[in-house]
Amino acid sequence: MTAGIPVRSDRARSPQRRGNRRTRGLIGRYALLVGVLFITVGPLLWQVSASLKGPDEPIFGHVATVLPTQPTLAAYATVFDQVPMVLYVRNSLIMCVLTVFSQIVFPTLAGYMLSRTGWRGRTGFYWLLIISMMFPFESIMVSLYTMITDMNLGDSFVGVWLPGAISAVNVLIMRATFAAVPDEVEDAAMIDGAGEWRRFFTIFLPAAKGSMVVVIINSFISAWDDFLWPFIVLRSESNFTLSLGLSRLDASSLAFDPRVVMAGSVVAIVPILVLFIILQRHFFRGVESGAIK
Repeated sequence: MTAGIPVRSDRARSPQRRGNRRTRGLIGRYALLVGVLFITVGPLLWQVSASLKGPDEPIFGHVATVLPTQPTLAAYATVFDQVPMVLYVRNSLIMCVLTVFSQIVFPTLAGYMLSRTGWRGRTGFYWLLIISMMFPFESIMVSLYTMITDMNLGDSFVGVWLPGAISAVNVLIMRATFAAVPDEVEDAAMIDGAGEWRRFFTIFLPAAKGSMVVVIINSFISAWDDFLWPFIVLRSESNFTLSLGLSRLDASSLAFDPRVVMAGSVVAIVPILVLFIILQRHFFRGVESGAIK
């Protein structure tokens, strides 16, 4: 009997030990998530807080406060009064619409063709896309600029949009999505007499909704945040995108007030946040379906 008592004691304590380990693991996970949240969201929150501070509140140094003690929208009013933000936002939206449209249409068609077997050159074209992703944009931007100027597309929206009209990454994303559609489904549609385009619109496109949302969000963010190529191509201020306009804000006479610069940066972030909030459910579904496939 005495030999069995320690065994019972260990068995009694083992659930408690497992519970303690589970609790410590849960605390560790939440601590890691809080740390990641602080690193990613912290700068944005500080930027918003700095843009709302009054002219007498310090932004930097040990005397600066985290939250504004005299919150005001004066910096935002200054941005819209002295800088043509509406024009810059409109130009950026035009570029985003052009980019998103082309990045949905062309990669979808190209990805569908790459997912189909039985045509010559399919493997070579696939590896050509892979190889093209190895070269950074900076290595080809001089030749791209020469081509754009020779086509008389300098200082125009088309000149900014054309080199990024289609992305190899998006083509590969759509190819993987279409290739994951079961062959049995397509065979059944062919037996029912469905042609190529009917199968594309009724079978493949509905299966690619999640991936298309991922492409839309990535293309919108890429076009909205693009700075280097518009900086090279565009010359007229009437054609400036928001990223170029904000760079002019940093170099203007308003640069001595960082509140104004912060306010302009917050305005640039708002459309991206709105788009992601609207499409976040479809975005995560697309990521999950892509991971499963």
